[in-house]
Amino acid sequence: MEVVPLVALVAGSAIVAGAARWTRVPAPLLLVAAGLMAAYIPGVPSYALDPHIVLPLLLPPLLYTAAVDSSYLDLRANVRPVALLSVGYVLFATLAVGYAAYLVVPGLSLPVALVLGAVIAPPDAVAATAIARKLGLPNRITTILQGESLVNDATAITAYKVALAAAVGVSAGWAGGIAEFLLASVGGVGVGLVLMVPIHHLRKRLREPLLQNTLSLLIPFVAYAAAERVHASGVLAVVVVALYLGHRNWQVDFATRLQEEAVWKMVAFILESVVFALIGLQMPVVLKGLEEYAGWDAAWYALAVFLAVVVARFVWVFPATFVPRLSERIRNREPDTTWKAPVIVGWAGMRGVVSLAIAFSVPISVPHRNLILFLTFTTVIGTLVVQGLTLPPLIRLLRLPPRDLHAETLAEAQAQSEASRSAEDRLTELLAEPENALPPPLAERLRTVMERRRNAVWERLGEVNPVTGESADDVYRRLAREMIAAEREVFVTLRDHRRIDDEMLRGLLRRLDLEEAAAYREEAA
Repeated sequence: MEVVPLVALVAGSAIVAGAARWTRVPAPLLLVAAGLMAAYIPGVPSYALDPHIVLPLLLPPLLYTAAVDSSYLDLRANVRPVALLSVGYVLFATLAVGYAAYLVVPGLSLPVALVLGAVIAPPDAVAATAIARKLGLPNRITTILQGESLVNDATAITAYKVALAAAVGVSAGWAGGIAEFLLASVGGVGVGLVLMVPIHHLRKRLREPLLQNTLSLLIPFVAYAAAERVHASGVLAVVVVALYLGHRNWQVDFATRLQEEAVWKMVAFILESVVFALIGLQMPVVLKGLEEYAGWDAAWYALAVFLAVVVARFVWVFPATFVPRLSERIRNREPDTTWKAPVIVGWAGMRGVVSLAIAFSVPISVPHRNLILFLTFTTVIGTLVVQGLTLPPLIRLLRLPPRDLHAETLAEAQAQSEASRSAEDRLTELLAEPENALPPPLAERLRTVMERRRNAVWERLGEVNPVTGESADDVYRRLAREMIAAEREVFVTLRDHRRIDDEMLRGLLRRLDLEEAAAYREEAA
């Protein structure tokens, strides 16, 4: 792709995604709609998806940033439902949707239909997390959806390879398919396990944040390429490494964590925006090869496949939720659930760019390739628009119990209180040693900062300001920011009058920035 179209794609996607924050429409849906409209504007170049770019260059960083932010402990606690969705459901959807397409489309062979089933089987990692994280879902449902989206691409890609081999007549049979699946899954996990410890050790040894963040940007690509090199699942390798690094991120230098969080937020924002815009931009490419099908026939096939995708998910999700609970051991180990949770999980099955990328990788020699592209595209658009737009009102209609923010704040306050007591004891020990002697004002300042951290969370549980509705902690942070802003203006004025130079100004402003970051707790996105 040339530079100008690429820059235009990134800039346009970022603008639309930024504008979506001012609307109630989820950014993925607005980006897809913008891509659909832009595809027919004269002068807009063709943005045909290249699977050799999407899978190795876009998928690894998106998976990495999602996995790093996931909770390893929560995923381990929900490993059964996650595995049933990320492996069991994808295989079931491959067979169910493929067989439905085989029955509906005249002349479509069963192996080719299974290729289509594997292509559109996995709900998309980007779509699931981008929409679900803003809906206020209970923690367990969010964890299950995120866990599914991290692993299901590996299952789908492997199922696609097996189905494609059967479609082109080089299948090694069921035994060969199972062997390939095991090689991809076990090999991908194995590569991740081999890489995660030395990578984490290297991250701890590097003391320069710029070098650490350069390494951080390379990690997903290294893990993916290493696994694919031995014909294993690059997706699973990236997820395993990212979960391990995220779980042990506290062992890395604080400056690296601050910088890394900002860098990956920017990378994820750009990539997610580009990915959804690319989905809409595929319309001309997809429609180009459908001349052999009558318009209404193609529309009927698209509707039938879309319905098969939606129905198959519910057919799998409800038994997968309640049948295992017939076991008393599972009932005792896992929290109780109602019919509402599987309804949400069943409806949150949006497809995305991974399905389109796999579809574009189908060889031209495969019969009905153009129809596979079209049905994949219409399914992706249909699930994003229909399910994406109706999921928020469905959640409100079902009145799922919201997150208990009071209980979460109370737990945070108790944790901070315990940590502060430990810090206070440690400070007393250190100040008793001759080499740590401090003037009383500085020692008191350390205690004041510690006390401030301890009280800040408790203050969020207290009464609010009757005029502004703010807690005491909110007022404190607002006033602190006003004071810092006043200092910042003075420093800039002194620079403008040549009383200090720009280098000194940057140092002073960085000090204020760090103080402001400490005074202000970042709001959740």
